Formats: sequence, structure tokens, C-alpha cells
Amino acid sequence: MPDDEPVEVVDEAGAVVGLTTRAAMRAGNLRHRSVAVVVVTGAGALVAHRRAGWKDVWPGRWDLCFGGVAAVGEGWEDAARRELAEEAGVAAAPADLALLGSGTYADDAVSAVYRIYAVTHDGPFTPADGEVAELVLVPLRDLDAWLAGRDLCDDADRLAADHRGV
Repeated sequence: MPDDEPVEVVDEAGAVVGLTTRAAMRAGNLRHRSVAVVVVTGAGALVAHRRAGWKDVWPGRWDLCFGGVAAVGEGWEDAARRELAEEAGVAAAPADLALLGSGTYADDAVSAVYRIYAVTHDGPFTPADGEVAELVLVPLRDLDAWLAGRDLCDDADRLAADHRGV
């Protein structure tokens, strides 16, 4: 991800209000569009991953979704499919994606309008872009135990807390 990659700055409803660079978006914690894709296997295992140490936000931490910043002018589903292909090596058709929800997320590092999708896929999982350092399959029945003590991305931690009903 080059620092000069163009990024849309958006309002809380997701309407584009300007363009900036990825570096400026991160430095100013500017609101942007982001997608996330939860991957579950047919056997009922969540595909979790540890982010590469060089990532510009939450390096080396565990994530429950594949995803990232939507490109300028890119549709939501197209962004989700691109990120899934880049980070997990999974080619998904638009019909494979199920929209789980949308909203906003903000903390000291990230401000985003997002859409989160789910897809069922049995692999193979072959991260192609170097953003994923490690992949694990976590049976859903064991998810709470697996999450205990993991250093999760802040947004994934909130997702997990929502899952646990906290």
C-alpha cells in the first residue's frame, strides 16, 4: 500500500466529501470507506489471521475479518471481493457474499464507514499480498476460548465483544 494511494474522505453517511492520500488519511485519522469479510468454512471454522508487522494500523495483531480501505470509486461488494482475493486468496462471486451489516467505527487509529460481509469457503487460503502473516482455522464452538488473551485488532475486539454479548 503506497502512502500516496488516493483515498476517499467521507461523511458519517459514507458520502464522498474529498480525496486525500492514504498517508494523510492515517495521519489525520480521516473517515474513509472500509470493508470486512468474515470467512467461515463449511465445517464451521472461522478463518482468522495475524496481520503483517509492517501494516500501517494494528501491525502483528489478530483479525477476525479480511478487508481494508475501499479504492476511489470502488463499489462495496467489489472492494470486499478484492480484499478477500488479496488477503486470503479467495475468489468470491458477488452472490457468494452475504451482507452482515454496516455502520461507523472510530477510535484513536481508525475512522471508517464500513460494510461487513460473510462468505463460506473451504479454501485453499493463499494470501497473496503479504498483508497476512499467519492464518488459522478456529472452530466456532472454540472461538471464545481462542479469543482469550489474543491481541486483536481494536475493531475485531469490538466485533468479538458483540459476539459474546458484552
